[in-house]
Amino acid sequence: MAGEPGRRRRVRRAGAPLGLLLAPLLLLVSACGGAGGTAPGRGPDPAASQAAVVIAPRDGAREVATSGALEVTARRGRLRSVKVTDPRGNEVDGKISGGGALWKPDGHLGASTRYTVDAVAVDARGRQAAEHTTFTTLVPKNTFIGQYTPETGQLVGVGMPVSIRFTRGITRPRAVERAITVTARPAVPIAGHWFGNDRLDFRPEKYWAPGTRVTLRLDLDGVEGRPGVYGTQAKQVSFTVGRSQISTVDARTKQMTVVRDGRTLRTVPITAGAPGTETYNGRMVISEKHPVTRMNGDTVGFGGEYDIKDVPHAMRLSTSGTFIHGNYWSGRAAFGTRNASHGCVGLYDVRGGGDPDTPAAWFYRNSLIGDVVVVRNSHDRTIRPDNGFGDWNLSWDQWRSRGGPSA
Repeated sequence: MAGEPGRRRRVRRAGAPLGLLLAPLLLLVSACGGAGGTAPGRGPDPAASQAAVVIAPRDGAREVATSGALEVTARRGRLRSVKVTDPRGNEVDGKISGGGALWKPDGHLGASTRYTVDAVAVDARGRQAAEHTTFTTLVPKNTFIGQYTPETGQLVGVGMPVSIRFTRGITRPRAVERAITVTARPAVPIAGHWFGNDRLDFRPEKYWAPGTRVTLRLDLDGVEGRPGVYGTQAKQVSFTVGRSQISTVDARTKQMTVVRDGRTLRTVPITAGAPGTETYNGRMVISEKHPVTRMNGDTVGFGGEYDIKDVPHAMRLSTSGTFIHGNYWSGRAAFGTRNASHGCVGLYDVRGGGDPDTPAAWFYRNSLIGDVVVVRNSHDRTIRPDNGFGDWNLSWDQWRSRGGPSA
């Protein structure tokens, strides 16, 4: 009996230290249970940044629009840096505005592309907050590209415009224009002009200076050129302007004067368009060169009036069928004395074009695509600016009026 009270006392002595151990354990559990690493009632961590970065679109988003969807904002702070990259590491240009409140891209995004966004904001005490997201832009079902002239690396005459024909009609021309740049070295003001809704040309006020290097940049990938139709093209093209050659055809005197770099090279007798089929007046540009080609009246509205399968030394001046070319069928006496063609400018040549000393062979050999041919004193109207490269028949003010589809 005496031992039982002793056991109860030992139980009481053992119980007292256990209660003391539980109290700090409960405190420790409470200290670890607060949201954000703080105990209930203590407020936010004073060491954490009060700034927050918000990125639109959300992380992991797909089928994101290529324009207008991407923006980064800062709350309770200001943006310090924003970096948006594609899978190749190319950065998207953009600007922080509103005192650090907002970042937007300068232009559109590419289609079918996964982008990564890394943004950092700071609060009033300089403490940083960062966000990292990814998203993927839409995959277009309908697309377009721009088919450009001249080709990269080409040597051209001083009259050569930069001409782009789109594979779909454009109804949002300003968006397309913002994605195209044309620059020159040495620098000169350059403007674009629309012909209809599928052609956009660029030129300076006057002919290019000889030796100018011109660069065309097409950043059409992701541009919505018309509702639901997106560009898929990113391309850079550079070409060089050669010597200046301006050839003036006088349909009244039936002579052509060829001037290179301000010096007359040669005066050549010609035959221009006959009465009723006169040659267009105005400034034209050589756009194609063919050692020999077929000319069929059926293709240009003259029915079966002619079909010549071996026209030598042919150079195109208009889309509608005006050429300056060798002519062996009119007889040498016609050149310089009468106009006998269906609208073309003819130079004396031999059949097959094998004689290098004929006027046609000489002119062909000494001409570049982009050289200017001016026709005067013909009893016909001035060629339309969109007929071939008749761009130079518009004044600079008319050219800068832009033309084309409305925005």
